[in-house]
Amino acid sequence: MRRLLTRFFQLEAASGLLLIAAAILALVINNSPLSHVYSVLLDVPVAVQVGALEIAKPSLLWINDGLMALFFLLIGLEVKREVVDGQLSKPSQVILPATAAIGGMVVPALIYWSINRDNPAAVAGWAIPMATDIAFALGVLALLGKRVPVSLKLFLMTLAIIDDLGAIIVIALFYSGTLSSVSLVLAAACLIVLLTMNRLGVTKLGPYLVVGLILWVCVLKSGVHATLAGVALALCIPLRTRHAEASPLLALELALQPWVAYAILPLFAFANAGVSLAGISLDSFTHPVPMGIAVGLLLGKTVGVFGLTWLAVKLQLAALPSGASWGQLLGVAILCGIGFTMSLFVGSLAFVPGSSEYAGMDRMGILSGSFFAALIGYGVTAMASRKRSAE
Repeated sequence: MRRLLTRFFQLEAASGLLLIAAAILALVINNSPLSHVYSVLLDVPVAVQVGALEIAKPSLLWINDGLMALFFLLIGLEVKREVVDGQLSKPSQVILPATAAIGGMVVPALIYWSINRDNPAAVAGWAIPMATDIAFALGVLALLGKRVPVSLKLFLMTLAIIDDLGAIIVIALFYSGTLSSVSLVLAAACLIVLLTMNRLGVTKLGPYLVVGLILWVCVLKSGVHATLAGVALALCIPLRTRHAEASPLLALELALQPWVAYAILPLFAFANAGVSLAGISLDSFTHPVPMGIAVGLLLGKTVGVFGLTWLAVKLQLAALPSGASWGQLLGVAILCGIGFTMSLFVGSLAFVPGSSEYAGMDRMGILSGSFFAALIGYGVTAMASRKRSAE
């Protein structure tokens, strides 16, 4: 049994499979006699108090605001590493995936807006179909093994990283609440301390994490979404050191990866994917909100990613990934429509559970759109890969 578990966690697709399992488990429990248990678990109040400072939230928000800050910390670490020393460090390597990512963000948002433009409350969800779930998309692609060229996997990974960066900017600009000037000043002071430590060559992770925790509290209280503190902290942690010590950034990234992939993201999926199917009919899926999200993910991502990639190659701004065919690229463009984690996260900001009439509707669109994107994307990529191998 232990050997089987070890082999499972070594699979590229393992984290994606766990996400699927967590989402299915949430759906099953919330549509069974245990549904009240599911609701009670997510509503359990958790409070932390130090003197006059108190943070009191239900467990759902501790997951979405607290644990997901670690997910964003990991994204920030990956982005910094790629910009300084990886796929994003050379302009020639960035042009194609960046162009594709822009298309994959703009077109889905426009499709959602066009379907919901007459409803100001529903328009708030315009950013939900912009996201690509890198764990899911790469997991599905990994199921095809060596039939898919490494260059295409790198293209998808770079595209998804840029996509995540775009989502972070959108969250910061459009999904923040009423701002507290005192908390923002304290957050800025924390950032100055972190940057000063970086400039002074501090390589121990402990001081960064302590100040980062204070930064998270300040950002949480400021009205800016708390998860952005994770990104800010990541950008302050040094990648390179002066005296050949181990890289603090790489050490933290390596330590965080298994926790995020195998614990935090599945827990987030379990907490956010439990849609109640009571009273749901075909009309529920044709409502403008879930329809806009599903069409945005499935059609918008495909058109945006594939269309702008084709345009960039035809204009000779970039070349097609080495060894890949247009059919394989089409399959990957469809896989980009797997929004899931980031889409669920943005959905929880756009339609706050308990205060928005559309809370829950967005999940139907996300789950259906992501499911068909995964299924069709896998099929198209598999057929194109077989054809490529035959040629």
